[in-house]
Order: sequence, then C-alpha cells, then structure tokens
Amino acid sequence: MARYKVEITGVDTNKLKVLSAKEQLELFNKYKKNNDQEAKQKLIEGNLKLVLSVLKKFNYQNVNLDDLFQIGVIGLIKAIENFDLSYNLKLSTYAIPLISGEVKRYLRDNQSSLRVSRTIRDLSYLILKYKEEYLQKKGYEPTTKEIAENLNLSEFQISQALDSLKEPVSIFEPMYNDGGDTIYVLDQIADKKENANDKDLYLSLKKALLKLKKREQEILLSRYIVGKTQVELAKVYNISQAQVSRIEKSAINNMRRLLK
Repeated sequence: MARYKVEITGVDTNKLKVLSAKEQLELFNKYKKNNDQEAKQKLIEGNLKLVLSVLKKFNYQNVNLDDLFQIGVIGLIKAIENFDLSYNLKLSTYAIPLISGEVKRYLRDNQSSLRVSRTIRDLSYLILKYKEEYLQKKGYEPTTKEIAENLNLSEFQISQALDSLKEPVSIFEPMYNDGGDTIYVLDQIADKKENANDKDLYLSLKKALLKLKKREQEILLSRYIVGKTQVELAKVYNISQAQVSRIEKSAINNMRRLLK
C-alpha cells in the first residue's frame, strides 16, 4: 500500500499507461527478435509506474525526485535490455532490484560497476523465479534453506547469486555514529597482507565461539558466514526478529568479553 504519491514535474502519474501481460509479451517479442526500438520505447513507457513504486521508499530523503525518476528510468531500461523471456519471470521481479540499485548508486555518487558472470546471472534468475512462484502459491517467501533444498544448491550459492543483484557499496559509506566519530565501511576492511599470518586471532575467535551457547553459535555463523537475514532466522527458530536480534547482540558481546 502506497504511503504517499510521488510527484514528478511534467508527468501526470495518474495517466501513465500500464501494460497488460499480453501486451508486454508481444512488445518483448518484437524488441528481442527484431530489435524493434518502438516496441522498446512502449515497454519503457508502460512500466514507468514500476519506477515510481520504487521511488516511494526514497521520498523521505532530501533529494530531487525528478532526478531520481530519471535515474530510476535508466535502471528500468537496463532491465528491459537484459531481460530474458526464456526464464518465464515477471519483468517487475527482475527490474525492481536494478531500478533500486541505480537510485542507491546515484545517492552514494558511486559510479563504479561490477561485471557479473553469466553463471551467477542465470542462477539469480532461477532463484527469483522460484521465490516468485513460492510466494504466489503459499503467500510468503521461502527461507534460504528451503530454496537450497528445492534447487539443490548450497545456501552460500544462493546468497552469492542474490548479492550479485545488489549495487557495490562505497568504502566511504557511513556504518555507525553514536554522536562521536563516524565509522565508515573503509574502517571495517581488514588489511589481508598485514594479517595473513595472524593465526593467534583466528584461534582466539574459534576458541571464543566454541564457548558460546549453541544457538548463539548458530546465529552468528548463519548471519556472518552464510549471510542469512534476521527475518530468515526468525522463521527457522520460530521466534520473532527482535529475539534473533537480541541473541545476536548477546553473542557478539559475549565474544568480546571472551576475547579480552
């Protein structure tokens, strides 16, 4: 449900055309098979409301929404150009992460991009398709474990494939500020050359981890090694996300205490 309407200068958002599934398929066939640029333009114009739906979550920021809309359209165009009909996936499922990524990248003023291999790209399509079908059938998203079991993949492969849809984060992205000095991503990156032979730290961490309660161990490993979210872990343990957060914080505090 929309919390507020996105106002774009010179665009009557109430009159934007929305394509039916049949119209969209016909236009994609024309564009993909014949490189029909007119069909491509109609696909863009018929999905502008998708861009607006993504922009709603950025409305709280002190930014020019006209600029964000243009950036979002760039993400939509990239999605249309790279969309593969053979995967039988909805355009919106594939396009939303790309539109959101373009907007976030613009806000961070980070113009760098990463190449994603065809294998990882295909895998991300497969996972998105499975999640979409699962959601339509059961009314909620599957956990990473359920996806892994049904697609015969490891949880790490799933995490890696879905992460490939995200935009890279600037090393100057703020991570934490308690009123004092701001901590940036750069501050959290280890110097691998300097620490390559630091076996003592590894052994200390392993020893401290083994002293934690079993659930604390499992949650730390799932969060920081496998890459699961607190929401996913809440479903696995049949507890609330707030409880997962408390267990995680407690485990981290216990690790710090044990390492002193």
